[in-house]
Amino acid sequence: MPFGAHETMEVHEILSEKLNMMNHFSLYAQFAQAAELREMIERQMQSVTGSYDQLVAYTHDYSAANQPMPAYPDIRAGVQPQQIQYGLRNPAPVSPELQGRMNDSQILCAMLSFHKSSAKLHMQGALECADPNVRHMLIQGAITCADQSYEVFLLMNRLGQYQVPTMNDHTAKTYLHTYQPMQSMQPMQHMQQSGQPSGMAFNGGPQGRMNPFDGPRPFGGMMQQ
Repeated sequence: MPFGAHETMEVHEILSEKLNMMNHFSLYAQFAQAAELREMIERQMQSVTGSYDQLVAYTHDYSAANQPMPAYPDIRAGVQPQQIQYGLRNPAPVSPELQGRMNDSQILCAMLSFHKSSAKLHMQGALECADPNVRHMLIQGAITCADQSYEVFLLMNRLGQYQVPTMNDHTAKTYLHTYQPMQSMQPMQHMQQSGQPSGMAFNGGPQGRMNPFDGPRPFGGMMQQ
């Protein structure tokens, strides 16, 4: 069974990106100072390597899709919204540091950028795939990358390295609370508010129904009443 041209190119891009990520993460592990960061790098490296090997195997042998990948730990487990630190607290100025090695803060920033880019690349590739197994693997890859980027964000936020700017709480609620749930409106009320008279059919007849298959229409001509 052949691969389509689109998915062939998308898989090529994603495998190249995964290879690049593994090379970089291996380098980051050598420079990381904090034990928590080194453990995160090792855990995410195992995940990236596993997904890379599965996708490579599937391009050689279609049966590789039957080998399920172990799920990445649920990053949201145990995390409450109240734990996220919001607001700016005198963020330190930043500028390029070209000293030839990386500190933990730079490594975290690089990992976050990798995962965000990879999540977008995986989902974009999945939308171009005809093969159902490749599509599923890329969607799962997008979810994993999104979870891993959130794992990096949580550590950066806790360390004060990723500060989340906010707006006035009243402004945010006023802006978002203009949207109301559809369930709060009765269907008849919705039709009346949208300008559609009650009991009037779309084709102009009382209690009628619009039927897209009610017979041929002259191309480019006026609809017959």
